[in-house]
Amino acid sequence: MPKSARAKELAAQQKAQARAEKLRKRQSNDPNDWGRVRQMTHVFKLTAKEDKSFAPLAAAALLVPLAAGVVAAVLASSWFWGTTGLLVGLIAFLGVFTWRARRANFRRYAGQPGAAELAFRELPKKGWQVSLAITGNRYQDILHRVVGPPGIVLVGEGQPGRVRQMLESEAKKHQTIRQGVPVTTLVVGDGANQVQLAKLASSIKKLPKVVRPAELTEIKARLQALDAVRPRVPLPRGPMPSMKGAYQALRGR
Repeated sequence: MPKSARAKELAAQQKAQARAEKLRKRQSNDPNDWGRVRQMTHVFKLTAKEDKSFAPLAAAALLVPLAAGVVAAVLASSWFWGTTGLLVGLIAFLGVFTWRARRANFRRYAGQPGAAELAFRELPKKGWQVSLAITGNRYQDILHRVVGPPGIVLVGEGQPGRVRQMLESEAKKHQTIRQGVPVTTLVVGDGANQVQLAKLASSIKKLPKVVRPAELTEIKARLQALDAVRPRVPLPRGPMPSMKGAYQALRGR
C-alpha cells in the first residue's frame, strides 16, 4: 500500500476514534468525562435540590452587583462600572456556588460508609498520603489513614463505640512504626468528641506539623510492611460526586 494511502487510512482511523470517544463522553454518566459546563450544571441542580435557599442566594450574588454597576454606569455615563459590576457579580456567584455546593455535598453523604473520601480530597496532594479503608468490620465500620506533616492520623467512620475500639487497637500498632511520630485518632460524626465531615480536612491540616518531609518516606515504607500482613477491606462504593466542576471554574483547568 502506498505511503500516502496508508497515511490517509491512519488519519481516518484517528478521526473515527476521536468521534467515538467524543460520543462516549457525551453519553457517559461519569462526571470525570464531562466538560466544565455540564459538571457545573449537574452540581448546580444537585445543590438546588438539597439546599432550597441556594438558588435565591446565587441569583442575588450575581444580580445585586450587576444592578449596582448598571446604575453607576448610567449615573457616571461610563460602562466601566457596568463591566465592573458584572465581574464582581460573577465572582460572587462562583463564591456562593462553591460554598453552598460543598456544604450540600457533605450533608448529602454524611453518615454513609466511605464518605470521608470527600473530605480527603481537600487535603494537599503534595506531602500527604491517604490510605482508604485500611481495616474494617462486617458492620461497615471503617478506618482510614492519613500520613503527612502531623504524623499519622487514623480516621474512623461508623458506630462510635466500635470505631473507638478499632482506633485504639490500630493506634497501638501504628505507634511502633517510628519513635517520635504522633498517632492521632479522629471519629467522623456530629456527636461529642467527633469531627463533622465538612470539617475533617481542616481539622487534620490544623494538627501540629512535627514530621519533616525527609522522614515521610521511611514512615510510608514501614506502613506498607504493616499493611502487607493483613487483608485489605473493600471501600463501600456509591455515587460520590466531588466539587471538581466548581473548583475548576475558580482555578481554571
